[in-house]
Amino acid sequence: MANARPERTVLAPGLEISRIVTGFWQIADMERGGVTLDPETSAKAMADYAAAGFDTFDMADHYGSAEVITGHYLSGVASGRFVGGPGGRPQAFTKWCPTPGPMTAEVVRAGVDRSLRRIRVEAIDLLQLHWWTFDHLDYIEALDGLKALRAEGLVRNLGVTNFDTDHLRVAVKHGVSIVTNQVSFSLLDRRAAGAMSTFCLDNGVRLLAYGTLGGGFLSDRWLGRPEPASLPDWSKSKYKRFIDVMGGWQVFQGLLQVLSAIGKKHGVSISNVATRWVLQQPAVAAIIVGARLGEREHRADNLKLFSFTLDGEDLGRIDGTLAAVAPIPGDCGDEYRKPPFLTASGDLSHHLSTVPRIYAATPVPGRPGRSRVSSGSKWEVIAGHCRAVRVGNRIMVSGTTATHGAGKMICPGDPTGQAVFILDKIAASLAALGGSMQDVVRTRVFLKDADQWEGPSRVHGRYFRDVWPANTLFEIGRLVGDYEIEIEAEAIVD
Repeated sequence: MANARPERTVLAPGLEISRIVTGFWQIADMERGGVTLDPETSAKAMADYAAAGFDTFDMADHYGSAEVITGHYLSGVASGRFVGGPGGRPQAFTKWCPTPGPMTAEVVRAGVDRSLRRIRVEAIDLLQLHWWTFDHLDYIEALDGLKALRAEGLVRNLGVTNFDTDHLRVAVKHGVSIVTNQVSFSLLDRRAAGAMSTFCLDNGVRLLAYGTLGGGFLSDRWLGRPEPASLPDWSKSKYKRFIDVMGGWQVFQGLLQVLSAIGKKHGVSISNVATRWVLQQPAVAAIIVGARLGEREHRADNLKLFSFTLDGEDLGRIDGTLAAVAPIPGDCGDEYRKPPFLTASGDLSHHLSTVPRIYAATPVPGRPGRSRVSSGSKWEVIAGHCRAVRVGNRIMVSGTTATHGAGKMICPGDPTGQAVFILDKIAASLAALGGSMQDVVRTRVFLKDADQWEGPSRVHGRYFRDVWPANTLFEIGRLVGDYEIEIEAEAIVD
């Protein structure tokens, strides 16, 4: 193993990376209580990773001083003080996680400029957008702003984090070149193995997988151990919830036993087998392994991932075990946007409760008990209508198209992507008037081509899978404008 190197892959032209990306989310934890890591000491630790072939690093604007440390390291590589790794120049990925709000070009540029200054580069190798709630529709403006900065040369490649398949589709079909989606993916959490992987493979998007060891549960340490009565941190709580959903502790132990037998066959650990399974998923470009710089490292163990390959027999045994395991419901990123909001950082529901609404309700003059929402469209003034109106406990939402801002069409030519954006718009309208998608009792869907019914219908099913409103689908000879679909809704707020 002395000369072993991590496998490498090409994410995009000019972007070759290690298939194990070193993640820096733990820097925020290491700096709790006002402690700041020494940039020089931490940069030396980064150089050790790069020397071993782990020369691709992932961080975010809120991971403590991770970007500052990386900037110190990269400047040392440029001056020759630190090694850069087998790829020559180390690759630095970061995330922009803005609070939803008006996404002007100036706001987007300020977010990117801050990371550029901290990392000390002229262009960010991969800038990944995280968005807290999709019914705040300005994620489109954020993506368009990042697309403009990419054209300007300040960002080399664009990615997203924790996008579900529907909203990844909106981004791609809106014309934004998305290279990666960073999502949870493991033998405990296989949500990314279904529709997400299919869409990525069809559209040239690669997955960056985190959580591959399930918070440490997928390891020899837990084989044959009793179920824990309590857990020390949010991360383990998150993955223990996945174990409970998949069938409980005994089912989980059965999975560990199979992984242990496969590990003994190859002379590796349960963790190596679990991680190798993720690496061999066709849509996965790389996995992200967290590092506590200067405290401890697992480079030698991680290199074992490239000493073996799971063969057909191994994969068959794992698939046979997983066939009896309940899948985690929902899609990637749901834990950030839907109850119980349990992520590795804890309960994040407070982020959603403080997000400003994109629409505001106003009372109808002279009509007590009535309120309405306007989207600011010029057509509302011309035709004398509003986006939605509430009378008593009833909310009626006008026919809605995939239009944002000053007439910007979203996902032209794609009825499925347009349906996603429309239903987000409807959700935002209802929220402004005190309602939610759970209150919807009727929807009407107008399609330009009824042969295109399945994609929008499946989207409708995902949004209303626990609601089941009355619904009618129409084929319309021509919609106003070059739209593929229009939807209206009615809700009763109990």
